[in-house]
Amino acid sequence: MIEQFFTSFTFRTIWTPELIFILLLISGLYFALTGPLRHRFQDSEEVATRKKVYFHLGLVAVYFGFGGPLYVLGHLMISMHMTSMAIVYLIAPPLLLLGIPHWFFQAIGKFSLIKAPFKILGTPLIGLILFNAMFSFYHLPFTFDRLMTNNGLHNIYQIGMLFAAFLMWWHITPVFPKIEGQLSELKKIGYMFASGVLFTPACVLVIFAGGALYATYTDVGTWAIAMSYCLPAGAEIPYELFSGQNAFALLTPYQDQQFGGAIMKVTQELVYGVAIGYTFKQWMKRDRKKVVIPNFDVLNPEIK
Repeated sequence: MIEQFFTSFTFRTIWTPELIFILLLISGLYFALTGPLRHRFQDSEEVATRKKVYFHLGLVAVYFGFGGPLYVLGHLMISMHMTSMAIVYLIAPPLLLLGIPHWFFQAIGKFSLIKAPFKILGTPLIGLILFNAMFSFYHLPFTFDRLMTNNGLHNIYQIGMLFAAFLMWWHITPVFPKIEGQLSELKKIGYMFASGVLFTPACVLVIFAGGALYATYTDVGTWAIAMSYCLPAGAEIPYELFSGQNAFALLTPYQDQQFGGAIMKVTQELVYGVAIGYTFKQWMKRDRKKVVIPNFDVLNPEIK
């Protein structure tokens, strides 16, 4: 099956070199801003190696979410589409936010074009509701098939959902040192529990539906339109991969749909579990610093 995949599609289709080029440009800009251009930012500090690693792991997650073999496989199997969504919306945003230094956010936050709308969009409730609402709306059958068969709308919606994911993760990820208005550790944990609850209905719909929901994976005409958008212009659509002896499928469309929903939910639970564990650890660490050790020499001057 692996050989069949690589022989059915061209190098450009499978590896998305355009996206690699864009991400390399972003990487170069990142190294410039955190290196020779760092001193142009007020109160800038040297960026730790681990933050640079986080940022580039985030770029890798974006690549596998929006391009590469997983993107093409996502047009053949909904489970792979769900996997790419889990990577780009649940894993990429916190990694990228952890990798960007706080002094960069402080600098761009001074621009009124960013500062004014962020006073509203940057509230915790907006981040919580917007991302989960967009995620649930995306998985309604009509919405899903409409977006998958309209490349322009699909790209706009994907970018909008990624922006919403950043707004949500902004309140969970420790971007800044402790500042006024930032959620406490307890509130962050509650925030993630609430987000997990709001995330669940879409996964339940996909897993426990009575049958295959999406024409993109069951109707050859709809599938052909969706597939054409991830192929170079003029490339022939490999209809043999949809059905017949050479069909690229290990599971039925319904089983694959259930598997995809399970992947999405399990990934969400694992990622939120790690975030909650880290937040709880930071909470305990901060509380330990508040413990005052009495000076027994002062209380008992006779003790030497």
